[in-house]
Amino acid sequence: MKGLGELERSIMDILWGQGTPLTAREVGRLISDRDLAPTTVMTVLDRLTRKGFLTRTRDGRAWRYQPVRSRDAYVAELMLEALDLTGDRTAALTRFAQAVSDDEAAVLRRALMELEEE
Repeated sequence: MKGLGELERSIMDILWGQGTPLTAREVGRLISDRDLAPTTVMTVLDRLTRKGFLTRTRDGRAWRYQPVRSRDAYVAELMLEALDLTGDRTAALTRFAQAVSDDEAAVLRRALMELEEE
């Protein structure tokens, strides 16, 4: 999976947070920290669609955009890609397990037990 640039990440955060498909104009209104031209927002939305992060559907003359996957699925895929970068996945996983909090470790244990039960 390709990474996201700063503006792409901002737009994805908006779309993940809304939970409903949005037009480029609606996305542009929700980007509060920047004054972007509508064409810039449309260009980024088109690029995210071509990268496979978004789907779009026609709504009159406009397009409505929505994420293909959840934010959690995206982050999990990034974590797996990071593991692929190491020559020793076991060492990386061990280091990760040592770094998580007790509560996070409990979540991981529960998830692994649920997988074993399946």
